[in-house]
Amino acid sequence: MQESYLVDAIDLTLVRRVLVIKLRHYGDVLLTSPVFSILAKAIPDVEIDALVYADTSPMLELHPSISQLHCIDRKWKKQGVKSQWLHERQLVQVLCSRQYDLVIHLTEHARGARLVRRLKPRYAVAQSYPGKRGHWWRDSFTHTYRIPAKPRHTVEIHLDALRRLGIYPAIEDRRLVLTPGPDADKKASELMQEHGLKKGNYLLLHPTSRWMFKGWSRRGFAEVLQQLHGNGYRLVLTSAPDPAEMGVIKQIISDIVELPIVNLAGTLSLKELSALIDHASCFIGLDSVPMHIAAAMNTPCVALFGPSNEKIWGPWQVKHALLAKEYSCRPCGLDGCGNGKISDCLMAINAEEVVSAVEEMLS
Repeated sequence: MQESYLVDAIDLTLVRRVLVIKLRHYGDVLLTSPVFSILAKAIPDVEIDALVYADTSPMLELHPSISQLHCIDRKWKKQGVKSQWLHERQLVQVLCSRQYDLVIHLTEHARGARLVRRLKPRYAVAQSYPGKRGHWWRDSFTHTYRIPAKPRHTVEIHLDALRRLGIYPAIEDRRLVLTPGPDADKKASELMQEHGLKKGNYLLLHPTSRWMFKGWSRRGFAEVLQQLHGNGYRLVLTSAPDPAEMGVIKQIISDIVELPIVNLAGTLSLKELSALIDHASCFIGLDSVPMHIAAAMNTPCVALFGPSNEKIWGPWQVKHALLAKEYSCRPCGLDGCGNGKISDCLMAINAEEVVSAVEEMLS
């Protein structure tokens, strides 16, 4: 760790336990993984816990630098006010018993500030939000930090919280960390054996996203599959089990019924998907959590971007090709053009460009 130039840098010798809070979606949580590795390296013998939503916990489970993973289940709200209150109280009791010396809050969620006030750590850090959060927010933390107006990758924004405390991460320590685990590895091995796949001899395509406005042409993906098959590649198709995503897969499959595609759509857990991506020679997909998983597994990827900003959400520290059209309005962050769920900038990408990017990636 470098010497700190901050006047108010924290005394790391006083930090025994840390809580990192990230209450967001799958990809957002995975992009926090370097924070834990860097903290563990900077503070010997530290215990680092995480607080996330229960459904996103696979992104951090088995992380070698995490001691305990605490979860908030969004289903608590459906169990009634009393049941939710009991769950919340039990969680707070567990967190209080950990006696954290440092809390790192990585979103604008008010729950994080309330927890800091309840846990009373020696140090607490969060991003400042000028004009959006008042003195109550600022007074909840010992340290706050600003992010630049120009786009900055989400991983670096997370790491700015550490820089604000006087911890300066080395470039080689900023990699994403995701451990599929023995059960997922076993399942992936069984599937590969069943379908005659070997490490590095197949491409994995994940043509869906939970956000429809990030989706590309169904026909385009069908053409990509046809061309890649014609070029001699083994192909694996995956998606989440969500009905909307399975509908996309059904449309794609209807156009390529004659191709020997290994269709695993809707059948894999995130950990199992991670293990299969780890063995693929290339990942092809959208701006979605599987793309970030590919980066974590160090699998080269071809990613299609439209409304979202690749400077903020692009594949992190992995060999990749980004396909994005130079539209004057992108990246807009909107729910499709005119909020119509379909993004013209994505639809302008053609199948030949995707195949060419894959070929170049593998050459």
